[in-house]
Amino acid sequence: MRRQLAITAAATTALVTLAFVIPLGLLVRTVAEDRARTAAQLEAQSLVAVLATVQNPGDVASVVSGAGNADRRVSVFLADGTVLGVPGVAGPEVERARRTKTAFSVSVTGGEAVFQPVDRASAGVDVIEVFVPDSALRRGVVRSWVLLGGLGLALVVLGTAVADWLGRSVVRPMGELANVARRLSGGELDARVPPAGPREVEDAGQALNVLASRIGDLLAAEREGVADLSHRLRTPLAGLRLEAEALRDMVERTRVQEATDEVARSVDRLIDEARRPLRENVRPSSDLVALVRERAGFWAPLADDEGRTFDLVLPTGPVLVASASPDVAAAIDALIGNVLAHTPEGTAFRIEVTSSADGARLTVSDDGPGIADASVVERGVSGAGSTGLGLDIVRRTAEAAGGRLQLRRAPGGGALVEVSLGRPTAP
Repeated sequence: MRRQLAITAAATTALVTLAFVIPLGLLVRTVAEDRARTAAQLEAQSLVAVLATVQNPGDVASVVSGAGNADRRVSVFLADGTVLGVPGVAGPEVERARRTKTAFSVSVTGGEAVFQPVDRASAGVDVIEVFVPDSALRRGVVRSWVLLGGLGLALVVLGTAVADWLGRSVVRPMGELANVARRLSGGELDARVPPAGPREVEDAGQALNVLASRIGDLLAAEREGVADLSHRLRTPLAGLRLEAEALRDMVERTRVQEATDEVARSVDRLIDEARRPLRENVRPSSDLVALVRERAGFWAPLADDEGRTFDLVLPTGPVLVASASPDVAAAIDALIGNVLAHTPEGTAFRIEVTSSADGARLTVSDDGPGIADASVVERGVSGAGSTGLGLDIVRRTAEAAGGRLQLRRAPGGGALVEVSLGRPTAP
């Protein structure tokens, strides 16, 4: 942008300068010609008085021989055919001057000539010719043009320098504004824009600072609220543990205790997440294969109780994705939980992870009735009386990792949920 401003300023200044310099250069040439022509006319008129008053031919010849200089050559054509001063031949212009008895100037080869008739009554009409060469007509013009060209060039350079300075005063604060915006998007909520630049840019920077402060306050309040809520859940969880220990059936006791422990671990993760610094883990990463294997193992007992079979198709090695482990685990739980909650008991399902160069794909399909309305992806929308948050959690996790969520019909007629996740970026 700064370079474009400088180029625009240089072009504009050059055009304006040319609009003034060209007419001014032509005016300088015209003034130089008028100056030389006027001097020739004055020279001719001064000789008119001599020819009209001096009668002695020798005195007239002496005066004419002293007239003129390097810029003007004077010739006097007497009525009797004598030529005084610079020798010459009486041409048609001399005859015209005698006939019309009127002074005039004409362009001739190598310059311009001024003809001045002098009527001496009975002695006839003499004609004074003052010749001005082109060198006299153009004297000083080239030097003036050079000065005007140098002045124009200086104006262009000065205009460009001023535009560059003005561009820096705008571009630099705008660059700082963009840099702070990128830092804020990366999680540096303490980044601020120093007040600088034009008034509008400074106002935009101050507005961005206020927005950053407001975002920080809202996030801090949200984290405190989550931490408080999670902490309050510890008390009923402790009661559930006591109730589980009172169960006489060891199998039921173990199952309830494991479920209670899992809820407790989830609460602990919520508290840790709420206490995590805002800039920590701005480039999250987790192993999708390990998380799918862990969460499938957690849900396996419940699936077994309901008579469900499921296939787990996983790559042999780890598959890293650009999402934190708690977020991926929550998404996996939501997908498996939807299958268990919204399909009849005994319905089989399949979990598959595939890897590619640009990311990974998690696919959960079942043999149930399928999903009738794709709007269930929207937050708070459910077609089966639930909270409607599960698929929205999955969608937001996928989009945060540079992927997306797709709902389709499985080959067996049930639902197929495909979640794509991007690769983690290098630090």
